[in-house]
Amino acid sequence: MPKKKYKVISLFTGCGGLDLGFRGGFNFLGKKYSKNNFEIIWANDIDENACETFKKYFKHDIVCGDIRNILQNKNKSSQTLPDKADIVVGGFPCQDFSHAGKRKGFDSLRGTLYRSMMEVVKRTKPSLFIAENVKGLLTMNKGAAIRKIVKDFESLGYNVVYKLLTAADYGVPQIRERVVIVGTLKNKLPMFEHPQAILSKINWVSLKKALGDLENLKEGEAANHFWSKAKKNKGQGNSTVSADKPGPTMRTEHHGNIEWHWNDKRRLSAREAARIQSFPDDFIFLPSTSAAYKQIGNAVPPVMGWHVARSVQQFLDKNLK
Repeated sequence: MPKKKYKVISLFTGCGGLDLGFRGGFNFLGKKYSKNNFEIIWANDIDENACETFKKYFKHDIVCGDIRNILQNKNKSSQTLPDKADIVVGGFPCQDFSHAGKRKGFDSLRGTLYRSMMEVVKRTKPSLFIAENVKGLLTMNKGAAIRKIVKDFESLGYNVVYKLLTAADYGVPQIRERVVIVGTLKNKLPMFEHPQAILSKINWVSLKKALGDLENLKEGEAANHFWSKAKKNKGQGNSTVSADKPGPTMRTEHHGNIEWHWNDKRRLSAREAARIQSFPDDFIFLPSTSAAYKQIGNAVPPVMGWHVARSVQQFLDKNLK
């Protein structure tokens, strides 16, 4: 007998990459990712464009605003956080832990937003929570940052484990490395085990396989198939991608410097960036190309999210009495 749906609170939702992974029921590169047994009961993000994209695709409301204000009841009462949830998920803002960023970490306002996630976990007491962040979190302050985050979440009564996952190992055409932190409620659940890789490096999905059908399409002939016209210069985002390898990490703050297509005629389009992130083609990003690039770069790859979600579902089905 199928169990009742697990209720999920989604924080720092963005356009909904992790939410789509948890919900399931989408196609990517000809493969069906079946529905999972999760229901997103409440979602929040501060980016209005991402909220617009989320609402349009999921046909579900999202509270658009600063989580800190919401937790302090500075928003309308209808936006109040639910009292309970089975799971809390969120990729708390990561630019300040990133090797690509200025690495301000805990010295920045964004770097302490994980405490808002802690507050949500404290109030709703989920059986399990998942936090996602950049690889740079592991080396920030010689490892002190990740140790502090783990210790803080453990103080709420959770067993906390983390692992560096590579998106390409799960069928995403992108060499994107992300730290996935999972907490399970003590006295209720054992330690979580992260999903095993399903592909080895020799079987990673190449960009040619992922994007080949888009190469010769004219601009605008597919949804979000528009690209930055920024001229080539030095610095980040001005390299040319390889057709026979997965793509590099799709970044948020590219300022027009999305990588060049392997044909060197143009930069990657927003739709190509979305494919590299494993979004299905019916996922439309609003309202502009620059907003789309940002939302895509901020997202958790849905296919990787689906594998994490599936392992969480199996774990809860097995261990929750």
